[in-house]
Amino acid sequence: MDGRDLVRSVGVVGAGRAARGWHTVRAAWRMRRSDATGLAPRGAERARVPGSVVEAEPGPGGGVIRFARSELRVEVAVNGAVFWGWDGACAEPSYALAGGCPEPDPRAVLEPDKDGGRRVVAERVTVVVSRHGAVEVRTPGGVVLRRDLPPRWWEPVGGGPGRWTQRSEVAADARFFGLGGRAGGPRLRTGAYRLWNAAPGRAFGCGDDPLYVTMPVHLVVADAGAHLVFHDSPWDGTVTLREGEEGAGSGHDQVGCCEVRMDGGPLRCWVMVGTPARVLRTWASLTGAAALPPSWAFGHHHARRGLGGGQEVRRMVAGYRERALPLDAVHLDAVHPVGRPVSPGDRERFGDLPLLAEELRRDRVRLVATVGPAVPVSRGDGVYDSGAEAGAFVQDASGRTVRGLGRAGESVYPDFTHARVRDWWGGLYEERLGRGVAGFGHDMNEPTSFHAFGGSTLPRSARHALEGRGGDHREAHNVYALCMARAGYEGLRAASPRQRPFLFSRSGWAGMQRHGGACSDGLATGWPALRASLSLVLGLGLCGVPFSGADVGGSDGRPSPELYLRWLQFGAWLPFLRTHAGGRAGSGEPWEFGPDVLAHARVALLGRRRLLPYLMTLAHLARRTGAPCARPLWWEAPEDRILRDCEDAFLLGDGLLVAPVLGPGVDRRVVCLPRGRWYDTATEVAYEGPGRVLVDAPLSRIPVLARAGAVVPVRGEDGGPVLEVWAPEPGQAGGGLVVPGAGDGAGGGAEDGWDEPEVERYVARREGRRVVVAREREDGVAEPPCPVRVRGLG
Repeated sequence: MDGRDLVRSVGVVGAGRAARGWHTVRAAWRMRRSDATGLAPRGAERARVPGSVVEAEPGPGGGVIRFARSELRVEVAVNGAVFWGWDGACAEPSYALAGGCPEPDPRAVLEPDKDGGRRVVAERVTVVVSRHGAVEVRTPGGVVLRRDLPPRWWEPVGGGPGRWTQRSEVAADARFFGLGGRAGGPRLRTGAYRLWNAAPGRAFGCGDDPLYVTMPVHLVVADAGAHLVFHDSPWDGTVTLREGEEGAGSGHDQVGCCEVRMDGGPLRCWVMVGTPARVLRTWASLTGAAALPPSWAFGHHHARRGLGGGQEVRRMVAGYRERALPLDAVHLDAVHPVGRPVSPGDRERFGDLPLLAEELRRDRVRLVATVGPAVPVSRGDGVYDSGAEAGAFVQDASGRTVRGLGRAGESVYPDFTHARVRDWWGGLYEERLGRGVAGFGHDMNEPTSFHAFGGSTLPRSARHALEGRGGDHREAHNVYALCMARAGYEGLRAASPRQRPFLFSRSGWAGMQRHGGACSDGLATGWPALRASLSLVLGLGLCGVPFSGADVGGSDGRPSPELYLRWLQFGAWLPFLRTHAGGRAGSGEPWEFGPDVLAHARVALLGRRRLLPYLMTLAHLARRTGAPCARPLWWEAPEDRILRDCEDAFLLGDGLLVAPVLGPGVDRRVVCLPRGRWYDTATEVAYEGPGRVLVDAPLSRIPVLARAGAVVPVRGEDGGPVLEVWAPEPGQAGGGLVVPGAGDGAGGGAEDGWDEPEVERYVARREGRRVVVAREREDGVAEPPCPVRVRGLG
C-alpha cells in the first residue's frame, strides 16, 4: 500500500473515537482481502504514444486527427472553451458538466499546419496539433499559452484500465493556482499534488496535502494571459508542478511545467483562455451556476464539538443575545444519516428538537444538522432497513454489501452514483426538515471509513453503478461527495420547493457548486492554519466554488485570545463564517477570551451583519458570472507580477481589499495595492496604487480598504439598505452592481425563494468636492431608491 495512506490511516484511527483498537484492524484486513480478490493484479504493461499523423477529418467546431496509434478529437465550443479527447474520448458522460456539452462553434475550422500538423482556428483561440501529437493553445495573436507534449499510456497487456501521463509547458513567468482546496497556496509552488479526496486524520495546517476537496482544475496566470485547464478524470492521480525561472542556466528562460499522471480514466481535457473573469464565466457555463444559499446563511454560524444538548444550546444563544452579539445559526455536531435524526445516545440531548428549533427561530437563529453517509448496520433501523431493501448500499465484486467503520461503528455506504439511490437518500431529508432543521452540512463524505492501515475509505474494488456504466471505487471515490451533495440538494428542493436549500460539504469535486458550498473543518489551532484558511477559500473560488469558508479557531486546541480575534476578524470577511470550538477548546464563544476580545469581536460581527447586502450581491453575481466572491489581488491585473505573488490579502468583490493579520504581535502591516486609489475604511486615509503601503492594524481591526468609486450596499442603522459610495478620483467616475433586497437576514420574503432579482447598476461621478450617484436604467438614469452615504471626501 502507499506509504502516504499508511501515515494518514494511523492519524484517522486516532481521530475515530468510536472506531478504535481491533475494530480498525479488522476493517483494514477486510478491505485488503476485498481488494486482493476484487482487483486484478497489475501485471506487464505496454507503453504507447500517438505516433505520426495519418489523416484528419473536419467536423463541427474542429475535427478528428488520426495518428498511427491513436486519435485526437479537438472541438471549440460556442462559449470559447476548447475540448480535446484522445482515443475516442468525448466530453460526456461527465460528473463535472451541467446541462450537457455546449454546442460546437460553427466558425471554428480545421486546416493543415506546417510539417504535417493540423490547427483549429476560432475567434478567441487557436489550437495547433503537431504531427507527433503535441497540442499548443495560442491566443488569436499567436502567443503560445500552453504546450501539451504527446501523451503516454501504459496499458495492461491482459486488458483493463491503463495509466496515462500528460506533460505540459507554460511560460517561465507563469504561476499556478487552484487544484481544489489546498492548504499550501493560494499560489501552488513547485511540488506534487495528489488528486484523491482524503481526510487528513488529524488537525492539518499549511503543509498537509491532499485534503477533502481535490480537483484536476488549475488556473495558469502569466504575462501573456490566463487560462484554465480541466482534466476530466476522477481517478486517483498526481499533478506535479514546476514553476519556471527567467534567465535560468545559460541565460535562457526555464519554462514552467505541469505533469498530470492518472491511474485510469479517459484522457480528455478542457481549456479556457482569456481574462480571469472570462475564464471563470466560461467554466461556470460548463459546470453549472452556483447554488444560491438563503440570506441567513451569510450570517454568523457557530459549531462546537460535544454540544451538551438542547438546554446548552439555549444557554449559548442566550449568551450571544445578552452580549448583543449577532448569531444566525447553531451547528449540531453529531453526525448521523438523514432520516435517523438522533441516535439513542443523543435522544436525551435533543429529544425536544422541534421545540428547540421553533424557539431559536423566533430569535432568528437556525439549526444546522451534520449528515454523514455511513449508515450503521442495525436491523430494525429505518434507514438501514429501507436502504437494504432498495439495494442502495455499495457492494463488493462478489455482490456482498461492503461494510466499513464509521463513528457509530460498523456501517454501510449508499452508492450515490446511482440515480435511484440518490432519490431514496434525498427523500430522507424531509424528516429532518419537519423537526425544524433549516440547513445541512455533509461530513465524513470522502467517504471516510476508519482503518488501521491501507487508506481510510472504501475498498478500491468496491463496485459502483456510475450511472449505469459500472465501475469500482477507484473511479467513484472522488465524485462520491459530489453525488451525495446532489442527492441532498435535490431532496431539499423537492421537500421545500419555496425555500433555497442551505447545504455545504466537506468534500467534493468539479461542479460541486451546483449543489451548495464548502467548509473545511479539522484545521489545526495555530497561526499557520489561519494562513491556510485563506489559501483554501481562494483556491476553491478559482475552481468555481464561490461560497466557502474555513472554521474560525481550529479544531484541536484552544487558541490564544489574539489568535482567536485575528481569525474572527479575517473570517468576518469571507463568504461563509463559522466559528468552531474543538473538544479541548471550551465552548469557543467570544466572551471566553476576556473583555477586550469580546469588545473587538462584537465590532467584527456587527461589521459582518452590516455587510450582508454586499455579500448577497456578490453571491448573486457569482451565480450569474462565475466570479468568486473572494478573489486574489491579481484578479483584474493578471499581468502584474507583484500581485501574482501576493498571498496575504484578497479582494472581496470589486470594491474591497481585505488584508488580514496572519501572525502574532502585529499592529501595522504592509499591504500590496492594485492600481488606483484606495481608502482605509476605518480612517478614510487615501493611498495610491500600484505599490506597497504600511497600514495600521491595531488589535481592534484588520486593514480593509475600499476602491475609489466603489458602490457598496450595506445595512443602515435602522436595518434598511444604504449605498456606501467611496469618492472617485477627481475627474473620474466609478460605480458598482447591487442586487436589491438581498441580505436582510430575515429569512422571509421573495429573496428566499427562487426569483432572480434584477441587478441594479450604479454610476458615481466626482465633480470637484461633490459626488453624484445615479442608477442606470434602459430608459435613462434615476435617483437611487435608498439613502446614499459618500465617504472619502475628508
